[in-house]
This record gives sequence, structure tokens and C-alpha cells, in this order.
Amino acid sequence: MTLNSTIERVTERIIARSEGPRGQYLAQMAAARAKGPARGHLSCSGQAHAYAASGDDKGRLSAGQSGNLGIVTAYNDMLSAHQPFEGYPEIIKAAVREIGGTAQVAGGVPAMCDGVTQGEAGMELSLFSRDVIALSAAVALSHNTFDAAVFLGVCDKIVPGLVIAAQAFGHLPAVFLPAGPMESGLSNDEKAKVRQQFAAGEVGRETLMAAEMAAYHGPGTCTFYGTANTNQMLMEFMGLHLPGASFVSPNTPLRQALTRFGAQKALSLSALGAEYTPTCDILDARAFVNGIVGLNATGGSTNLLIHLVAMARAGGIILDWEDFSDISDVTPLMARVYPNGLADVNHFHAAGGLGYMIGDLLKEGFLHPEVQTVAGQGLEHYTKDPVYADGELSWTQGPAASLNDRILRPSADPFQPTGGLKRMSGSLGTAVMKVSAVAPENRIVEAPARVFSDQASVKAAFKAGELNTDTVVVLRFQGPKANGMPELHSLTPLLSILQGKGHKVALVTDGRMSGASGKVPAAIHVSPEAVDSGPIARVQDGDMIRVDGAAGTLDILAPDVEARADAKPELASAQWGTGRELFAMFRNRVSAATDGASIFGE
Repeated sequence: MTLNSTIERVTERIIARSEGPRGQYLAQMAAARAKGPARGHLSCSGQAHAYAASGDDKGRLSAGQSGNLGIVTAYNDMLSAHQPFEGYPEIIKAAVREIGGTAQVAGGVPAMCDGVTQGEAGMELSLFSRDVIALSAAVALSHNTFDAAVFLGVCDKIVPGLVIAAQAFGHLPAVFLPAGPMESGLSNDEKAKVRQQFAAGEVGRETLMAAEMAAYHGPGTCTFYGTANTNQMLMEFMGLHLPGASFVSPNTPLRQALTRFGAQKALSLSALGAEYTPTCDILDARAFVNGIVGLNATGGSTNLLIHLVAMARAGGIILDWEDFSDISDVTPLMARVYPNGLADVNHFHAAGGLGYMIGDLLKEGFLHPEVQTVAGQGLEHYTKDPVYADGELSWTQGPAASLNDRILRPSADPFQPTGGLKRMSGSLGTAVMKVSAVAPENRIVEAPARVFSDQASVKAAFKAGELNTDTVVVLRFQGPKANGMPELHSLTPLLSILQGKGHKVALVTDGRMSGASGKVPAAIHVSPEAVDSGPIARVQDGDMIRVDGAAGTLDILAPDVEARADAKPELASAQWGTGRELFAMFRNRVSAATDGASIFGE
């Protein structure tokens, strides 16, 4: 099948735009590669330090004749998605010993949960944690004792941070090993109803707690299609997972077999063997375009507009939100997974999942087929499903048709002809909306603004009955430079209540709303942000705001906006406590959301 002309044009545009930084990056990776296996350059004393506690592996390490695999882990046992990683190091070490290699835990990285910190001060560290993770992983690999690496991470900022680090060490092969989703519990739709009932005062905290515990009930990733599961999708579309690895449940024989094979595969791709496949060769412009196609075809998380930009720049590839918009305009929405529908990722996986989607998108010319992956040359490897039987792991061809067309449809008969994300632009700046979660009749809102500078004030106005009318809630001073760009998902239930009463409601903010963005139209990531003198800093109560998710426009319908002075918030109280004072340098250095909201680069 011929590659879609828009996909081809956008890819060529990215390659041309990135020529200088990409060339410089690849030259750096070639220089690192030319030095050969790193351990051979360490002093005897340095090697002795590195091998002192390695037990029975000490002989192989000191001989320097076998590959050594570095394990970078985001394990902690507070977060369900990362708890399964506890036993991975021993599984990995045993697996690579079988092929004559060794493995060591190079280091750990922090892993925080936006679900825990929603509406709390800790959420203001969340986005910055991505760059902390990249720095931490770089420290872990800086000892230069490894020939390849495996990265253990799942959730919101963890995978993007690990990818940034993997590209800093892009001359090494890297395989990402997921943990998988928890088993389905209370349906996401029922959970959302209870949250709305609690916000409306119809049920108490005991009922809310029971519902939440029934939804989040065991080890594994949350089952709705938020940022964590969008990350997993991307790792398959971009060739860093084993085929079909994303949505296999934790603590199952198949999950363990994939972990073992992934560790062996990573070491087999090192420069010591004949299949050398460094990460820098996998993550080229075509891989990122494939990832953007996957993001739109699945209706994935809005967070990835920020993360993919930052991830790409770590490899010298310059993405622009216009690239996302142009790809979205031609990419069919093939999946309905909560919050875009009632199904969870387990239902999606059972209906044919990523293997079916990749196969269909390849057939219809929406994906670059001849990319390099950890499974080999060509994305067709990712149309296959893993099978574990009689003690052997193998791959078989995935389904040629959807097994449930209420969840998953072919690109020729999609849920909608364009992707799940919409770039917004106009007199209020640039933003994004997750239109796949919003009913078509709710995508256009023109209403008076109510302006706020913090979430607590929005909630107080709701409780006081002040928002019981057609309203565009403008919540500003939530951008990366102001307070770290927290997610504002805790506002979803109350805004949904207002919409349910028949009011036209929308949210406009320079903050984030995450992959859990709900049925209320939300123009998020507004850039320039308020503290950068973006137009959002000059909106006043009563100004008419038009949010048009169909046309992709975001405008303030007031003639004197430019003549107004910027609002000046009181930000001091948001810059200390819960460790926020330690991140002042991040707030001072961070780039705009359109540039990845990162502390790295110029």
C-alpha cells in the first residue's frame, strides 16, 4: 500500500526541519559507538568496584567476554502499575545468564502517580518529574559498564523520561519492559457516575471510597485509556516493546515469558553480536510519525503532545504541534476506550488490540512500514500476538478483523474520520482538545468567561451555585513556568454535572487535563501561558469566549484585550511545600508547552 500523502509530507517536513540537530545527534552517537564496549575502558579498580557485589557473575564480568545488561527500574510498591517490577531484576538476571550474559540493576528512578496527587500540591511536581527521571536514568547508565539496557516503567511521566535518557545513551540498544494492566474491576463508567454523585453531594465519602477501591483493586496499570496506557501503545507503534507486550496482565506466565525474552533480546542487540540495533537507529522521524498516528487512531492522552515533542528533541528531531494537527486530520479514530467509550484496555486488547490496529493502518498506508524495531526490520512484526504454550514463547498472526466493533473498528469504517486530538488556535493562543471524548454536539461552546487562578476557587464557585449557567471556566497561571503545569482532572466531575444540567460548559487553561480528559470540552496547554504574557492573562469575567473543537479555534470575543494589563497572580504560596521549593530552577528554565515543557535544550 502506498504511504498516505499527508503522512509522507509531514515526515519529510520533520526531517528537513530537523536536519541540523539530528545530524549533530547522530554524529555524537557514532562517536560513542566507535569507542567500543564501555567496560574495557574502565580501570581495574573501577571494574572491581562495579563487580564487587555481583556474586557468581563476577567471573564473567571481570573476563569481559560476555554482555552486561543494565536494568533501569521505576519500581515502587505504592503504585499498582509499578509494583509488579519488584521481581523483574531476578527474572532478567536469570534469563541473560542462560545466554551467557550478566545483568545488574543500574539504578532506580522516581515514579509518581497523578491519580494520587490530583488536586494536591504534589501535582505541581508531576510534569517536572519526567525530566528528573531522565536525569536519574542518565546517572544510572553513566558508569559505562553496560552493553545494552532494559527500562522498567509504565506511567505518565516515567516512560517519556526513560525514552529521553535512552536517547542520551542512544548508541546502546534498549528494550522497554512493561508490567501490564490490572484486571478489570468496577467499570469506568460506574466509577465516573459515583464521582459525579459525590461532587453533587448525593453520596458520601464512604460510597466514593468503595467505588474507587473496586476500580483500583490490584497490581497493574489503571485500565482506562489515560497517559499510562497511551505510553504503552506508543512503545509498540515506535518499536521499543516486544510485539503484543503492552496489555498482557501482570503475574501471568505470558507476562513472565515476555520479560525473559525481552531481556535476552536486549543483550542480543548489543555491539558484541551480529544484530547490533542501537536506540538511535530505531527512534528516527518515521518512528515518531508512527507514534503520532497511533496517538490519534486510538484517541490517546493529550499529555503526549508535550511528551512526544520532548522525547523527539532528545534525539535531534523537532516536532511541531502543526505536525500533530495535520496527521490528526487524516488519521481515522479506530478505538473507543474509556474515557472515549465504555470499554477498558483489557476489552480493547481482547477485541484485537494494537496488533489489529497496526495491521490495518499499515495496509491502508497510514504507517511507515520499513522502520527498525527491537523485533527486527519492519513494523509488520507488530501485527502478531505473543503466545506462551508448552513452555515456549512464540508469535502468531493477529486477527484480520475486529472482534468487537463497538470497541475497535477498521480504518475504512472508523468511529470518526479524523483523529482523537484537535489543535486549537486563535486570539487566545494555541491549545489542544481531546475531541474523541467529547460528543459532537458539545464541541462548540460560546459563553461568558469565569476567570480563576486556582482550582480551589473553581470548586468553591461551583459549591456556591455560581456556575449554574452557560460558562467557559478560564483557569490560568497553571502553566509550566507558573506552577509546574498540574493536571486539573479533579475538575472533571463538577464540570460534567454542569453539562449534565443542560448548560454549555467548557474549560480553557494553560494547565493540563491528562489522558483522562472527559466529556466536557477542554482547551488545554494554552500557550503562551499567563505568566509569559499570553492573552489568557488578559481575560476578564464576562468576556465572551468561543471554544470550537470542530473548527479548531479558540478566541476571545472582546475588542480591547490587547490594551489591557496582564493579571498578576500571587504565586509565592505555590512555590514552597511538598518539595516545590526545590524545583524553582525548573520553573525558571522550563520551555513552553509547545516546545515540550522541558528543562533540556536551549
